[in-house]
Amino acid sequence: MLPNFVIIGAAKAGTTSLYYYLKQHPEVYVSSVKEPRFFALENETLNFQNPDQGINETSVTSLETYKQLFDGVTQEAAIGEASPLYLYSPKAVERIKHYIPNAKLIVILRNPVERAYSCYTHLIREGFETLSFREALEEEKKRIQKNWAHLWHYQTAGYYHEQLKRYFDTFDRNQIKVYLYEDFNTYSIAIVQDACRFLGVDDTFVPELTRMNVSGVPKIRFLQTLLGTGNTLRKILKAILPKGFRKDVAQRLRKWNLEKRMQISEIDRAYLINEFREDILKLQNLIDRDLSAWLK
Repeated sequence: MLPNFVIIGAAKAGTTSLYYYLKQHPEVYVSSVKEPRFFALENETLNFQNPDQGINETSVTSLETYKQLFDGVTQEAAIGEASPLYLYSPKAVERIKHYIPNAKLIVILRNPVERAYSCYTHLIREGFETLSFREALEEEKKRIQKNWAHLWHYQTAGYYHEQLKRYFDTFDRNQIKVYLYEDFNTYSIAIVQDACRFLGVDDTFVPELTRMNVSGVPKIRFLQTLLGTGNTLRKILKAILPKGFRKDVAQRLRKWNLEKRMQISEIDRAYLINEFREDILKLQNLIDRDLSAWLK
C-alpha cells in the first residue's frame, strides 16, 4: 500500500507537529517512520558526508520497505507520511507523480531566514555544527559539493518559490495545500481542522496540542536550581537516580541554555533577507499571500 497524502515540507517549519496532530485522528494513518524520505532517495546508496550520519541509517530507499510502513492500515481514509526533504528535492516531485499522482500534498512554509537559523541552532545543540553561522553560510557550497545532507543547506534550502513551483507545475493546484508557519503556531487547531477538510476526514477533530513553550521554561529553571552544584538535594538525587537519567537531564539543560543564548545577528539577518528578497516576492505571488513581514 502507498499513501494518499504527503507532508512535503519545509524543514523546521512545524511538519513534525502536524504529523503528530494528524496521527491522533481516528481516520488518519501515518507511517511508523516519520521521515522515510523515500521519494527523494529511492534506490540511492546513501553516503552523506556530514558529521551526523543518521540520515544514512534511517532513510528508506526501497519500494518494498516503503510499502511496509503502511502495513498497519485498516479502515483509515487518509494515509500519509511527512518528509520535509521532499519540498527541496527535485527528484521527489518526479517520484511522487510517478507513484501517487493523485496524492494530496501539504506544505508549511517558514520565513527562510528563521528556518535557516533554526536548522543551524538545531545542529549546534546536537553537537554537529562547529562553525559560526556566517562561517557555515560561507562554507555551504563546499559542503554541498562534498555531499553533506540537506539539513546543512541552510541558505540553499530556503528558496521556496522555485521549489514549490516544481510542484505547482507538476500537480493540480487543488492537490496542494500551503500553510504559513506563523499561522500554524497561532491557530494550530484551526490549521489542523482545515488540513482534515483537505484530506476528506472529520474536520471537527481537536488534537491534543503539545505546549512546550508554556511550561518548559519554568520547569527547566526549577531543575537548574534543584540540580545546581552545591545543592544538598543534588547529592541525594545523585544517589537514587540512574546515571543515564541524570545525563539525559543534564544534556537537555545544556541544550536549553545554549538555545536561549543564540540569536541571529542583525548583520546576518540583513544579509539573508537581501539574498532571499527576490524569491520571497515571487513566492507571495505564487501562493497569493502577503509575505512582506519576511522582508523586515
